[in-house]
Amino acid sequence: MTDQINTGGAAFPFEGGENNHIEPSIGMTLRDYFAAKAMEAIIAADGIQYASATEAHAKWAYEQADAMLAARRGAL
Repeated sequence: MTDQINTGGAAFPFEGGENNHIEPSIGMTLRDYFAAKAMEAIIAADGIQYASATEAHAKWAYEQADAMLAARRGAL
């Protein structure tokens, strides 16, 4: 349960299983998806001009993802 709170669970769950309930897929979490979207925004804004700051951009993207998950939980 804690992992789902921290990651948001599966980004793209699939339907299946008994009684057609939704089973989480293995792979990208909602946190990863949010971070990828944030990274798209920073790349679009900066282009390749700041390629040397890639690690800082990745850290920033996950900070944004964590903030989005917190807002989603109503923590903000």
